[in-house]
Amino acid sequence: MDLWPLYPGNDYAALGCLFGVRNWPGWEPIAAGRGLPEDVSDAVRTEYEKTARLGEAIHGSTWVSWPELRDLDMTVTPRARGVLEVSPRPHGPRWQYRVDDQWPDDVVTAYGRPPLGSSPIDAPYGTWQQEATSFEYRQLSRQDVLGPGTGWEHVVAVMRALAHRFGEDGVRLVAWFD
Repeated sequence: MDLWPLYPGNDYAALGCLFGVRNWPGWEPIAAGRGLPEDVSDAVRTEYEKTARLGEAIHGSTWVSWPELRDLDMTVTPRARGVLEVSPRPHGPRWQYRVDDQWPDDVVTAYGRPPLGSSPIDAPYGTWQQEATSFEYRQLSRQDVLGPGTGWEHVVAVMRALAHRFGEDGVRLVAWFD
């Protein structure tokens, strides 16, 4: 079945965590670059080939099994020191920036240095408000990008139900990207 009815977003933090695609946080991906499974169904192979013919940008076919997803350590964090989320207005879009050893230049230019300190190396995680803009500096974990409230809980629930019906080794998520 298609993933989109269960998970319609393109949260690249999650896709980076799972498949290494647009992996801006620096995850050690779970299932990157495996290609299509040799025993993939005819329907999936046909859909992939049809999609690949439509555009040269199609790449990164891979897959992850139900047991791999079921057994994930959800406390794992990416290489990034943290993530800075910037919300320019209430209920508006949220921009996420990877934070390593310095604050993102775009954020410093637009808003000045965060009040948490001149460097994120010793800065505590926290939130603050600057006029109508909200900021949150926090550590990211698999739980944050794949856990409840992310949309992936629906994918996991369906995969769990399929595993109960068809056996754990008979369920996997096959993906490709543009």
